[in-house]
Amino acid sequence: MLGPVILAASRSDRMRRFISAAPGTKQVVDRFIAGETVDQVVPVIEDATGKGLEVTLDVVGEDITTPEQAAAARDAYLELIGRLEGLGLGARAEMSVKLSMFGQSLDGGHELALANVRPVVEAAAAIGTTVTLDAEDHTTLDSMFAIHEELRKDFPQTGCVIQAYLFRTEEDARRLAAAGSRVRIVKGAYKEPASVAYQDKAEIDKAYVRVLRTLMEGEGYPMIGSHDPRLIAIAQELGRKAGRKLDEYEFQMLYGIRSDEHVRLAAEGHRMRVYTAYGTDWYGYFMRRLAEKPANLLFFGRSVLTKG
Repeated sequence: MLGPVILAASRSDRMRRFISAAPGTKQVVDRFIAGETVDQVVPVIEDATGKGLEVTLDVVGEDITTPEQAAAARDAYLELIGRLEGLGLGARAEMSVKLSMFGQSLDGGHELALANVRPVVEAAAAIGTTVTLDAEDHTTLDSMFAIHEELRKDFPQTGCVIQAYLFRTEEDARRLAAAGSRVRIVKGAYKEPASVAYQDKAEIDKAYVRVLRTLMEGEGYPMIGSHDPRLIAIAQELGRKAGRKLDEYEFQMLYGIRSDEHVRLAAEGHRMRVYTAYGTDWYGYFMRRLAEKPANLLFFGRSVLTKG
């Protein structure tokens, strides 16, 4: 029940200031954020890949207000790609981007976001890796899918994310489950109205399974974004029934959550990719992690009380 309240707080400047100043915040943020700079995140990448894992890297930040900030976001990803080139990891280290960070919500935002993200996708392809376009709230999705379609004309490996709790997603999944596509399915982590999204957890889980079945039975490459043991087991069974080999789909989990499970799935022969966020503008990302799981909120509360 606290989830919607926390998601609302993720858009509050007042709460941002309060949470940022709380004495135990850094301890909890460090659990979910791999560092603030490229230099700090490189050892995390090397550690993960050394364990047989793969990574997708997110430079956090989404509430930008100027074209200059959007250009800075583009440049931050280009800096990251420059460092990844030296590591020689290829597709084992890809990137995830939020188009809001590239100017999608500004005047002329669709064209601006496309212009900013294209050089990132091009640079990623040049070092043998790719980019996945993260899904945000439902009002941004038509633009995101249009940009995804445009990028795939030149860079067909570009991925996108769909969210199971939205009513539209089953239709989106049928359209996207085509040869060569890369689609990550997640439950969804934004506060959405009942007019566009399921509100009940059981209904969201059922929708997730329906969408996942569509992806597994399609011709694309499904990426299962979940920490739920039951959904992971269902994904394995759906993959088996669809005749997929273990390298024909992958699991994705967040940095700092169920790390032992990351290693276990990789040891079983699955492709296991860790969604690894870093950067200084961590507030929105952090609040969604608190909203997703009560244990995260309890951990934060204990840290604040301890430090206080």
